Amino acid sequence: MPAKYPPRPLRVALVSDTHNLLRPELLAFVEGADAIVHAGDICDQQVLDTLAAIAPLTAVRGNNDRGAWADALPVQTTVALAGVRLAVVHELPDLQGDPAGEGIAVVVSGHSHKPALETRDGVLYVNPGSAGPRRFKLPISAAMLTIASDGALDVEHVNLVE
Repeated sequence: MPAKYPPRPLRVALVSDTHNLLRPELLAFVEGADAIVHAGDICDQQVLDTLAAIAPLTAVRGNNDRGAWADALPVQTTVALAGVRLAVVHELPDLQGDPAGEGIAVVVSGHSHKPALETRDGVLYVNPGSAGPRRFKLPISAAMLTIASDGALDVEHVNLVE
């Protein structure tokens, strides 16, 4: 009888604010991810098509996303990955509901272009920062959420461009 091994960790690339710029560094970062979450300000359907060809994609509409393709995107959505529920919204003030009370483990947002990670009421709040054009002196970044086989969560922000 073969030995049973725990399932490998699930790697979820967290991306926001690409603003129609898919940097090679971002494409290299998401390669090999089990899923991709884009927290808005995508700015073109082609960005979604390219990311969806790499891994299953969940995306929300940002304040700069306009047109029929963008109208099809929700302002907020929830996705379950490896039994972990994530809420995704572009701007945190648009977040509806009570994440902790609804069993949400991670809230992913964007908009500010500032990478952030904090825990509130047992819920991880992650802003991966902006993977698109540089704004002010903020980093060009994304984040990787790793969901361990025991459900433990780890978030690592990565500067894509120095």
